[in-house]
Amino acid sequence: MALSRNISVSETSRPTLPRHARLKFDETRQVWVILAPERVLAPDEIAVEVLQLCDGVRSVADMVDHLAAKYAAPREAILTDVIAMLQDLADKGFLTEAREKTS
Repeated sequence: MALSRNISVSETSRPTLPRHARLKFDETRQVWVILAPERVLAPDEIAVEVLQLCDGVRSVADMVDHLAAKYAAPREAILTDVIAMLQDLADKGFLTEAREKTS
């Protein structure tokens, strides 16, 4: 099922969770989950760390730079993995692109 609001994730994307979804720590299960209407996704620890950076302000490039520095890992490897993960979440409707606010 294709969603019309899907995004194509790139280094310049500024991903954020859509209004209907939120990242929350489930105290009962002791795991992070993305809550959306009639859907729950439990991302792994690495995905949670990336999702916590998805504030609609940071670009994917900024997130990758942060993670590469934090883990002293090759930027290109992190970039490939982050874009693949974010694109998968976007394709499932769990991520959208931040839009410039117009006044």
